[in-house]
Amino acid sequence: MQQMDIAEIAEWRRRSPETLPDLLDDWVLHRDGLVLVLNKPAGLPVHSVAGGKNLHLGQLLFAWQYGLKQPPLLAHRLDRDTSGCLILARHRKAMIRMTELFAARQVEKTYWAVLEGIPDTDRGIIAAPLVDMKRPGGVTVRLAKADDGEEAQEAVTEWRVLATANRRTWVEFHPQTGRSHQLRVHAASILGCPIVGDRLYGRSEPGGLCLHARQVAFAPRANKPPLSVTAPVPEALATLLASFPTPEEV
Repeated sequence: MQQMDIAEIAEWRRRSPETLPDLLDDWVLHRDGLVLVLNKPAGLPVHSVAGGKNLHLGQLLFAWQYGLKQPPLLAHRLDRDTSGCLILARHRKAMIRMTELFAARQVEKTYWAVLEGIPDTDRGIIAAPLVDMKRPGGVTVRLAKADDGEEAQEAVTEWRVLATANRRTWVEFHPQTGRSHQLRVHAASILGCPIVGDRLYGRSEPGGLCLHARQVAFAPRANKPPLSVTAPVPEALATLLASFPTPEEV
């Protein structure tokens, strides 16, 4: 899956955009009349950044129309360097439903990450508000201070350790809110263990950011059972996870 790198996709989009629906079909993990769930590759932003000229996922949405008049809509976001499950609403009615589900916190999200270091405990709930700070080319985020007032945004993350090895920790995150860089800042600033490869809140590594949106679970239709979709782990992260003992519960 996703054998083509982002530079190759950008070139295909420039030269032969009509071929992209076939080339990108294997990104689709789930498809029905209301939603799509994609396996987004790391390194691809979901939308354009200020002054940015590089490819972003918004430029590819037409590839997943599947016969509808309009391309699907982004129901939420993933950071550029995060891989895994990304939900698209196939039309406006579906977008309204997804907006309601996210607002009611009825979309369950599971992330896997590898941290530098080992937390003091093996599980917990982090409730630490965050503040966005604009910077050239993007945003960084910090923990809120007492005098930040309305700039502080609620941010809640449930987490547990899956395994440890070589002074690193394989963790599972369940964010209850969806703030920019929430997991990255909570890991670095609250757990004291930045995510491996985090160039903003830790240090860069050749394999990139070790953060993967492993699973989403939600009910696109109110009268139907919830949908659960799992994204396969990308090769670089899978290689790193192979160095850990196999968790009893995954």
